[in-house]
Amino acid sequence: MTTTLILVCLTAFVTALLTFFSGFGLGTLLAPVLMLFFPVDEAIAMTGIVHFFNNLFKLFLVGKHVDKHVLLRFGIPAMIAAFIGAQLLLQLNELSPLFTYTMNGAEFSVNPLKFIIALVLLFFAAMELIPSLQRLQFGKEHLVAGGLLSGFFGGLSGNQGALRSAFLIKAGLTKEAFLGTAVVVSCVVDLTRLSVYAERFSEAQLSSHSTLLIAATLSAFTGAFLGSRLFKKVTIQFVQYFVAIMLVLLATALGMGLL
Repeated sequence: MTTTLILVCLTAFVTALLTFFSGFGLGTLLAPVLMLFFPVDEAIAMTGIVHFFNNLFKLFLVGKHVDKHVLLRFGIPAMIAAFIGAQLLLQLNELSPLFTYTMNGAEFSVNPLKFIIALVLLFFAAMELIPSLQRLQFGKEHLVAGGLLSGFFGGLSGNQGALRSAFLIKAGLTKEAFLGTAVVVSCVVDLTRLSVYAERFSEAQLSSHSTLLIAATLSAFTGAFLGSRLFKKVTIQFVQYFVAIMLVLLATALGMGLL
């Protein structure tokens, strides 16, 4: 438990700090790390809790810069789609395994949820690794579609930062307004998906992990606070590649039923 606590808290701290500079968000890295120790649906729910409280803290830091017009056009569709994505997550977790196979005398099974999450992780890894996808941007006319896409993936897997950035970056926002609007949208998506996940919280016994969740949230707060102070001084690119490679490895393990 000590190793898990240290690794999760370190991940929460570093990723919350880096989310101010990079395209990915806290959930992009924290969820995969939690998947190493907990079932996929439980890891996504736990990530959602830390992500939501961290976003509330970031809202206090940068929320005053929100662009209300962009928020309405992007945030409302994101909220609706997040509800659908979260409902799909719960439904997929109830399905029987897609297939089973034997490797080195051990039997592995791949269930639909893990397989789909693996595909989602590969997609977001590609957005970090492939230059043409890194430069992917959309105009203001695509804000509604962007809200639907990022909200859906946020509800399904907790990954929404890269898509949200791709659609908001060309919305004519200042750097501060971009960050403030993104934080508010993320809070809306988190609140929506957590309301759906809540029916499973008692089943997943998340209360038994309260120490881990509190420690991870406080670590994320610290990272976010430090990130807000360094925001105007630092740009980070190599970390995106590192995270993308980790996502590919995790997606492969999930898709093969190794995790």
